[in-house]
Amino acid sequence: MIATSHLTKDFGPTRAVADVTLRLPAGSVTALLGLNGAGKSTLLRLIAGLERPDSGTVTVCGRPPYGQPQLVGTHLGPAALDPRHTVARHLSWLAALAGADAGAVETVLETAGLTARRGQRIAGLSLGARQRVAIAGALLCRPRVLLFDEPLNGLDVPGIVWFRGLLRDLAGAGCTVGVASHLLAEVVLSADRVVVLRDGRVALDGDLADVIPAGADPRDWLEATLLDRAECA
Repeated sequence: MIATSHLTKDFGPTRAVADVTLRLPAGSVTALLGLNGAGKSTLLRLIAGLERPDSGTVTVCGRPPYGQPQLVGTHLGPAALDPRHTVARHLSWLAALAGADAGAVETVLETAGLTARRGQRIAGLSLGARQRVAIAGALLCRPRVLLFDEPLNGLDVPGIVWFRGLLRDLAGAGCTVGVASHLLAEVVLSADRVVVLRDGRVALDGDLADVIPAGADPRDWLEATLLDRAECA
């Protein structure tokens, strides 16, 4: 489980996250939504322990997240990959840093459909394949908490279907999963809960089944909510 209390983070004069208090339960997928600049990525980095808050607290499974690679798996996207490395070398390097179990690299290569590409350099991969490498890296330690920042960018249709199944498998295994995404159709298909951020603050937080009005089209209603055109009860 993830719990934040009055979490605040400033970058110079800009307040990226403002007084955010949330609970993301285990065994569920929470979609983190918001327009560009709403604070989604900063909030994920705070939860992962990659940034320190200016005020407030964050705990993961009852503990601070700092220095806990086997507790929190974090996907930062293809931009975080070293293009000079092969797929296997990159994942082996991450595994060594995180203290992953022996055999973890082979397991995530198979999970992400990358076994045949293990010897290819990252620079030569398509965006979708690089996205799979980044996702595989988050899975190395079999963490109890998984955080994904725009993981669907660049994935083709089979990749999107694969990732949707992966999310449901992780939640079914009792993991706490948080996903920042702009693809509302996928949110409706894969998420149990939704958190909407607006100007760094929580504008909506709840189970999808509870927050979307009866009879409303979920995608249209979420779109209107992001644009501040829907009444959030």
